Amino acid sequence: MSQYVHKSHNVSVLLYHLVFPAKYRRVVIDDSVDLELKEVCLEIEKRYELKFLEIGSDGDHIHFLVQSVPKNSVTALVTLIKSLTARRVFERRPEVKKQLWGGEFWSDGYFASTVSKHGDETTIANYVSSQGSDEYRKLHEDHQLKLF
Repeated sequence: MSQYVHKSHNVSVLLYHLVFPAKYRRVVIDDSVDLELKEVCLEIEKRYELKFLEIGSDGDHIHFLVQSVPKNSVTALVTLIKSLTARRVFERRPEVKKQLWGGEFWSDGYFASTVSKHGDETTIANYVSSQGSDEYRKLHEDHQLKLF
Protein backbone atom coordinates (compact mmCIF):
# COMPACT_ATOMS: atom_id res chain seq x y z
CA MET A 1 0.00 0.00 0.00
CA SER A 2 1.33 3.43 -0.91
CA GLN A 3 2.07 5.97 1.80
CA TYR A 4 2.58 9.72 1.86
CA VAL A 5 6.29 10.52 1.73
CA HIS A 6 7.14 13.48 3.98
CA LYS A 7 10.24 15.49 3.09
CA SER A 8 11.41 18.81 4.55
CA HIS A 9 9.32 20.97 2.19
CA ASN A 10 6.87 18.66 0.48
CA VAL A 11 4.58 15.70 0.87
CA SER A 12 4.06 13.39 -2.09
CA VAL A 13 2.55 10.12 -3.17
CA LEU A 14 3.85 9.46 -6.68
CA LEU A 15 2.88 6.09 -8.14
CA TYR A 16 4.01 4.77 -11.51
CA HIS A 17 2.99 1.72 -13.51
CA LEU A 18 6.05 0.63 -15.49
CA VAL A 19 6.17 -2.18 -18.04
CA PHE A 20 9.49 -3.47 -19.38
CA PRO A 21 9.50 -5.96 -22.25
CA ALA A 22 12.35 -8.44 -22.55
CA LYS A 23 14.67 -7.98 -25.51
CA TYR A 24 13.16 -9.31 -28.74
CA ARG A 25 9.99 -10.02 -26.69
CA ARG A 26 11.52 -13.44 -25.98
CA VAL A 27 9.91 -15.51 -23.26
CA VAL A 28 12.93 -15.66 -20.93
CA ILE A 29 11.25 -14.72 -17.66
CA ASP A 30 10.56 -17.96 -15.79
CA ASP A 31 10.23 -18.75 -12.08
CA SER A 32 13.98 -18.49 -11.39
CA VAL A 33 14.23 -15.14 -13.19
CA ASP A 34 11.11 -13.95 -11.32
CA LEU A 35 12.83 -14.74 -8.04
CA GLU A 36 16.00 -12.87 -9.05
CA LEU A 37 14.01 -9.84 -10.19
CA LYS A 38 12.08 -9.76 -6.93
CA GLU A 39 15.26 -10.03 -4.85
CA VAL A 40 17.12 -7.29 -6.70
CA CYS A 41 14.07 -4.99 -6.54
CA LEU A 42 13.89 -5.42 -2.77
CA GLU A 43 17.61 -4.58 -2.58
CA ILE A 44 17.06 -1.48 -4.74
CA GLU A 45 14.41 -0.32 -2.23
CA LYS A 46 17.01 -0.32 0.54
CA ARG A 47 19.45 1.92 -1.36
CA TYR A 48 17.23 4.30 -3.30
CA GLU A 49 14.15 6.39 -2.54
CA LEU A 50 11.59 4.13 -4.15
CA LYS A 51 9.26 1.33 -3.14
CA PHE A 52 8.00 -1.56 -5.23
CA LEU A 53 4.33 -1.93 -4.35
CA GLU A 54 3.79 -4.75 -6.83
CA ILE A 55 5.82 -6.75 -9.33
CA GLY A 56 4.11 -8.92 -11.91
CA SER A 57 5.55 -11.27 -14.51
CA ASP A 58 4.13 -12.24 -17.88
CA GLY A 59 6.84 -14.34 -19.55
CA ASP A 60 8.10 -11.72 -22.00
CA HIS A 61 7.55 -8.58 -19.92
CA ILE A 62 7.37 -7.36 -16.32
CA HIS A 63 4.92 -4.97 -14.65
CA PHE A 64 6.07 -2.78 -11.77
CA LEU A 65 3.94 -0.58 -9.52
CA VAL A 66 6.53 1.80 -8.04
CA GLN A 67 6.29 4.66 -5.58
CA SER A 68 8.99 7.31 -5.71
CA VAL A 69 9.82 10.87 -4.68
CA PRO A 70 9.64 13.99 -6.90
CA LYS A 71 13.41 14.26 -7.41
CA ASN A 72 13.40 10.98 -9.38
CA SER A 73 12.18 11.39 -12.94
CA VAL A 74 10.47 8.52 -14.72
CA THR A 75 13.47 8.17 -17.01
CA ALA A 76 15.83 7.98 -14.03
CA LEU A 77 13.65 5.30 -12.41
CA VAL A 78 13.49 3.26 -15.61
CA THR A 79 17.25 3.50 -16.15
CA LEU A 80 18.00 2.53 -12.56
CA ILE A 81 15.64 -0.44 -12.46
CA LYS A 82 16.56 -1.76 -15.91
CA SER A 83 20.32 -1.56 -15.40
CA LEU A 84 20.43 -3.12 -11.93
CA THR A 85 17.95 -5.90 -12.66
CA ALA A 86 19.59 -6.83 -15.99
CA ARG A 87 23.06 -6.98 -14.46
CA ARG A 88 21.86 -9.20 -11.61
CA VAL A 89 19.87 -11.57 -13.83
CA PHE A 90 22.82 -12.03 -16.20
CA GLU A 91 25.17 -12.70 -13.26
CA ARG A 92 22.92 -15.24 -11.59
CA ARG A 93 21.24 -16.79 -14.65
CA PRO A 94 23.82 -17.04 -17.46
CA GLU A 95 21.47 -19.24 -19.52
CA VAL A 96 19.24 -16.18 -20.00
CA LYS A 97 22.14 -14.30 -21.58
CA LYS A 98 22.64 -17.22 -23.98
CA GLN A 99 18.95 -17.17 -24.93
CA LEU A 100 19.31 -13.49 -25.79
CA TRP A 101 22.47 -14.09 -27.88
CA GLY A 102 24.69 -12.34 -25.32
CA GLY A 103 22.88 -9.05 -25.71
CA GLU A 104 20.72 -6.93 -23.48
CA PHE A 105 18.05 -8.23 -21.11
CA TRP A 106 15.49 -5.44 -21.57
CA SER A 107 14.14 -3.94 -24.76
CA ASP A 108 14.96 -0.26 -25.30
CA GLY A 109 11.31 0.73 -24.92
CA TYR A 110 9.05 0.80 -21.91
CA PHE A 111 5.54 1.83 -20.87
CA ALA A 112 5.06 4.32 -18.05
CA SER A 113 1.86 5.67 -16.57
CA THR A 114 1.04 7.61 -13.45
CA VAL A 115 -1.39 6.03 -11.05
CA SER A 116 -3.60 7.94 -8.65
CA LYS A 117 -4.19 6.86 -5.10
CA HIS A 118 -7.56 8.62 -5.15
CA GLY A 119 -9.12 7.58 -8.45
CA ASP A 120 -9.12 8.41 -12.10
CA GLU A 121 -8.85 11.71 -13.95
CA THR A 122 -12.56 12.53 -13.54
CA THR A 123 -12.48 11.87 -9.79
CA ILE A 124 -9.51 14.20 -9.32
CA ALA A 125 -11.14 16.92 -11.47
CA ASN A 126 -14.31 16.72 -9.35
CA TYR A 127 -12.24 16.89 -6.16
CA VAL A 128 -10.36 19.98 -7.37
CA SER A 129 -13.59 21.74 -8.37
CA SER A 130 -15.16 21.12 -4.97
CA GLN A 131 -12.29 22.65 -2.96
CA GLY A 132 -12.37 26.09 -1.38
CA SER A 133 -15.23 28.35 -0.34
CA ASP A 134 -15.43 30.38 -3.55
CA GLU A 135 -17.07 29.23 -6.74
CA TYR A 136 -14.73 27.11 -8.85
CA ARG A 137 -13.84 28.52 -12.27
CA LYS A 138 -12.31 26.26 -14.87
CA LEU A 139 -9.56 28.23 -16.62
CA HIS A 140 -8.61 25.63 -19.20
CA GLU A 141 -9.75 22.22 -20.39
CA ASP A 142 -8.47 20.19 -23.29
CA HIS A 143 -9.42 16.57 -23.92
CA GLN A 144 -8.65 16.31 -27.63
CA LEU A 145 -5.20 15.49 -28.92
CA LYS A 146 -4.18 17.52 -31.92
CA LEU A 147 -2.47 15.90 -34.87
CA PHE A 148 0.49 18.07 -35.80
